[in-house]
Amino acid sequence: MQKYDSLLFVSFGGPEGPDDVMPFLENVLRGKNVPRERLLEVSEHYHHFGGVSPINEQNRRLIEALKVELGSHDLNLPIYWGNRNWDPLLPETVAQMKADGCRRGLMFMTSAFSCYSGCRQYRENVYAACAATDSDSLHFDKIRVFYNHPGFVEPFSEKVDSALCQFPDRSEVRILFTAHSIPLGMANGSRYQEQLLEACRLVALQIGHDNWELVFQSRSGSPHHPWLEPDICDRLKELDQKESLGGVVIAPIGFISDHMEVLFDLDTEAKELCEKLNLPMIRVETVGTHPRFVAMIRELIEERLNDDPVRLALGEMGPSHDVCPENCCPSGRPDSAGKRPETNVSGNAAGSSLDDRTKE
Repeated sequence: MQKYDSLLFVSFGGPEGPDDVMPFLENVLRGKNVPRERLLEVSEHYHHFGGVSPINEQNRRLIEALKVELGSHDLNLPIYWGNRNWDPLLPETVAQMKADGCRRGLMFMTSAFSCYSGCRQYRENVYAACAATDSDSLHFDKIRVFYNHPGFVEPFSEKVDSALCQFPDRSEVRILFTAHSIPLGMANGSRYQEQLLEACRLVALQIGHDNWELVFQSRSGSPHHPWLEPDICDRLKELDQKESLGGVVIAPIGFISDHMEVLFDLDTEAKELCEKLNLPMIRVETVGTHPRFVAMIRELIEERLNDDPVRLALGEMGPSHDVCPENCCPSGRPDSAGKRPETNVSGNAAGSSLDDRTKE
């Protein structure tokens, strides 16, 4: 008997038109003390792109590619999609799963690294959706984090190498791997930065390029609270003053799709700064719907369906766990037997440039 009857694809969500922007941001900010002027400021990021975040359309494409991948391997697992902050919202999706008779689902979250924002918070969202829709009969297990899976590292390495090849002398080019900044308190309670550095190292090793460093982007929240640094734009200014580079390759390793954080923070702000500094810059595409990445998701699903799975991982840190440690989720909703829901400590997500500590 198959262990799972469904796959829940979980993401952040984003507006799909100008009229969606403010309601979307209000969803993101619900329960948070963020000034109205900050909300209006961030709304302009979306209006700069016609009020549309690309994240939903990119998720649709990934889901469709995954359906084809599962079908070609005789995996009969219907895919449901639920977002935290915009349609399709998680409570509506969970209610549909209940109506369709689902009982035990796997969760795939659009996050590759471990921290509260990209893992535990999403799990809390899912179980809150179960409670809101009286769907206690549903049980969900999370697919493990995949920062060091060859299906993530190899296609991203291919894209970074392609960008480097566009420079006359790649040895003079610095790779700036970027990821979403998070508060130090959150970072210190997770393996987020450690996993990011390992993923960067693995990519650099794959392409034979040791001129690289990890920087951060999309910081939000109070300036009085320390977050992971250096910020990418601050670092670009430092490099311009201290080093003579033949160019920079900006590689958003912390994200799996080219959503608003990438389009605004990198393709707009960082690009404009590089032009001002006369510093040649190429931004690497995220893995998106690369066939190897899509195959990776299928392989991670197969891990959980098989009793003796092959668990692929590069480097020395090994494959991440399927079930998180006992103390990982003190606020997780217990199941009907009084036990904590099975979970996995993982992921950086992405979205709105607000004090949400999580992004599209």
